[in-house]
Amino acid sequence: MNDHIIHSAQLVTADAIVVDGWVASSGDTISANGVGEAWRAHTSGDTNVTDAAGGYLTPGFIDIHCHGGNGAAFDDGADAIRRALSVHRAHGTTRSVISLVSGDHASLVKNLAAIADVTAIDPLVLGSHLEGPFLDAAFKGAHSPEVLRNPTPREIDKLLAAAAGTLRQITMAPELDGAAVAITQLTKAGVTVAVGHTSADYEQTLTAFDAGARLLTHAFNAMKGIHHREPGPITAAIRRESVTLEVINDGVHVHPDVVKMLFALAPGRVALVTDAMAAAGSTDGHYLLGSLAVTVNDGVARLSDSGAIAGSTLTMDAAVRRAITEVGLSVPQAVAAATVVPARAIGRAGDLGSLAAGFAADAVLLDADFRVRAVWAAGREVPRPGHPDA
Repeated sequence: MNDHIIHSAQLVTADAIVVDGWVASSGDTISANGVGEAWRAHTSGDTNVTDAAGGYLTPGFIDIHCHGGNGAAFDDGADAIRRALSVHRAHGTTRSVISLVSGDHASLVKNLAAIADVTAIDPLVLGSHLEGPFLDAAFKGAHSPEVLRNPTPREIDKLLAAAAGTLRQITMAPELDGAAVAITQLTKAGVTVAVGHTSADYEQTLTAFDAGARLLTHAFNAMKGIHHREPGPITAAIRRESVTLEVINDGVHVHPDVVKMLFALAPGRVALVTDAMAAAGSTDGHYLLGSLAVTVNDGVARLSDSGAIAGSTLTMDAAVRRAITEVGLSVPQAVAAATVVPARAIGRAGDLGSLAAGFAADAVLLDADFRVRAVWAAGREVPRPGHPDA
């Protein structure tokens, strides 16, 4: 059993910072926490001890919307998934939902099965997210229009079977023919349905939420905005207390002042996500997102033919750091949006997103500038070779 104690930290909870705190873990689970010198009573001869030296200690970050990184896309199989995850884990993401872009039926079945296999052997992978193919072509974003289609019970049954219980969420445009039936079908199967890439109006979106949808995919992007006579899907999500709103806080997708407004209007319900593609943690250049060519300049990913934003190169630590230094959130607010809020959105708030006893031994140590010093996932320190912020 691997026993570990991190002491002399500023422990970040969902609503406070505990000075001179400590956390003890045994194996992959947190066993105790406290303040001061009481940690010493939890040590033995083979306990690993880490002095946080006053750094911020947060729960491990949870990214429920990510497509790749480190030069690799999640659509390209198990080896690509592992390669991409390595860079996100080094930046504090200890648990990930693997997102797939829209594709034809055969490729989605293949990729869902591959993710199910990875999930079975890697507890840090929480399952899959289908961002499409049931999207509105008018708000397709970086999805190939040729593969967008209406949902049918038959296809959804086949996708659920391929995922073998690991499909965590699906993004869907609720105005499509068949969407209402699909939302009920997926919700009954335990899948979190998200509204996104949609031309739905306020009332249509409320109807989707009342039918069981519980998430808004990257708020403000690939949907109608807020108008004083046409409130749209964002306002509908704010109105429904059961709904979590994703936001890509990279300074490109949504202005920091608008991000701040979103947190004020939906307190405790905004989840930071990366929506990262293969260039995250890699270099500028040319990439593919699904079948679409993407050019990355100065860290901004855009479709090569149209210039539309095509995912991001964001990592979760940068999203949290920006939330504090640019958006103006408190440290607990920003950390909660990367931990307990996404955990709750996918039904894992009982064991992820907290440094309390009984939760997963996932933690991130940040310095005074909110840069990553160390990461632990399931009780083990994550390798961070080559990272200048290590």
